Amino acid sequence: MVIVMAAGATASDIQAIVSVVQSAGGEAFVSRGVSRIIIGLVGDVDRFATLNLVGMRGVANVTRISAKFKLVSREHHSQRSSVRVGEVSIGPDTVTLIAGPCAVETPEQTLLAARMAQAAGATLLRGGAFKPRTSPYAFQGLGERGLRILAEVREETGLPIVTEVVGAHDVDMVASYADMLQVGTRNMQNFPLLQAVGSAGKPVMLKRGMNATIEEWLMAAEYIAQRGNLDIVLCERGIRTFETATRNTLDISAVPVAQRLSHLPVVVDPSHSGGRRDLVLPLSRAAIVAGADGLIVDVHPDPDIALCDGPQALVAEDLHVLARTLEDLAGFMGRRLSTQRELLAG
Repeated sequence: MVIVMAAGATASDIQAIVSVVQSAGGEAFVSRGVSRIIIGLVGDVDRFATLNLVGMRGVANVTRISAKFKLVSREHHSQRSSVRVGEVSIGPDTVTLIAGPCAVETPEQTLLAARMAQAAGATLLRGGAFKPRTSPYAFQGLGERGLRILAEVREETGLPIVTEVVGAHDVDMVASYADMLQVGTRNMQNFPLLQAVGSAGKPVMLKRGMNATIEEWLMAAEYIAQRGNLDIVLCERGIRTFETATRNTLDISAVPVAQRLSHLPVVVDPSHSGGRRDLVLPLSRAAIVAGADGLIVDVHPDPDIALCDGPQALVAEDLHVLARTLEDLAGFMGRRLSTQRELLAG
């Protein structure tokens, strides 16, 4: 069962509901989004039905949910949501480009990549300071030094930062630098990490696990929402199949399916799914036409010497084509392209 609070609901209204639910032997999880507060109830639903919750002060409506993922489901929230990262909106009215280096290597490389991303119309800067890699001998990232570099580049460019956190013990530290926390594919079912980022007070990008079903992906998002955070963006980044011609297989059908089941925004990562520079642009076109709310792509000023995922990183010429493509397709899909001008005006 889910309670949607009215816009004018007070803290005492919310606490009164929590107390009533707890007195009936249930649990109440308060989740706060940019424009809404939702209380998810766990326990005896039939008992809850006798409490006259809909008549309590500050309640807009009460909905009995059949989906396993109650807070991120569209059963109680028929309109799709937007998530704000700083002044940047990710949602159904816009196409948002998130771009930057897969890994932060040096201040110079990161700033150059950010300038390239900015010139292509990116309004959010992605960059990895922590890099969970399959091989323990591969570059693992610069850690907090990389976060400091990202913060310096944000000062220089004005682009808010999206960066990955890989351990629950690092969440507070990463959140002190980042504007949006990313949970990567290998950590999609790291439940302590999901709970920690849900409590951090920052928007979260949740990448789909490479072996995860869509339901498992949404259940992972529910872990974040249950800790009080509805500002979640889902990221489809490709799944592992029997195909070996690409790094992973981009499940383009996941975009409309996830949007039908959940009110959360959905973006696509064409870089990690294809794993090759020549595939990023066609996969980007497919993603936007399928209804994706944005893209997250890798950029590097010199991919040949990149310490991480150089073969999939876009260069300046690719970014010019991507910028024109997004501008054309955003209008075709009845959306507007998020621009740096809007970011600066905000």
